[in-house]
Amino acid sequence: MIDPTSASSIQSMMETIRSYQSQAASSTQAGGMANSASSAQQMGMNGLGGAGANPASGAIGSTTGAFQAKNISAPTTELPNFTDSVRNLLNKVNDVNVNSEKMADAYQRGEDIPLTDVVLGMQKASLSFEATLQVRNKVLKAYEDIMNMPV
Repeated sequence: MIDPTSASSIQSMMETIRSYQSQAASSTQAGGMANSASSAQQMGMNGLGGAGANPASGAIGSTTGAFQAKNISAPTTELPNFTDSVRNLLNKVNDVNVNSEKMADAYQRGEDIPLTDVVLGMQKASLSFEATLQVRNKVLKAYEDIMNMPV
């Protein structure tokens, strides 16, 4: 059985978090909404809208009354896997922490930022980190429970 609190396990988790932080700092997340909008638009063109728009095509209103689904195609949206979901979550938590640090630094330099915004930003960063830590603890506990199950 793997001990989740061993030094090597903790070191491995910290290296993973640091790599996600460096990736988040060096990359930007743009274009995600544009892709989903274009796929929804494409589905409207190729999907149900195309079949019902032309009753003479044989899809609706044939003499036998049967519905033929020749022009209807399934949407091609791919669901993210667990690894991508976790990576996106860690990137968002990192972004909140980085923004909080930037606001605190700007306030300390004397820029015109209200103290309430700085404190709220710090609390958001703290809560997001604590929530991520709790999720990690729950996943580790579930892993331990699965490993301890009799086969």
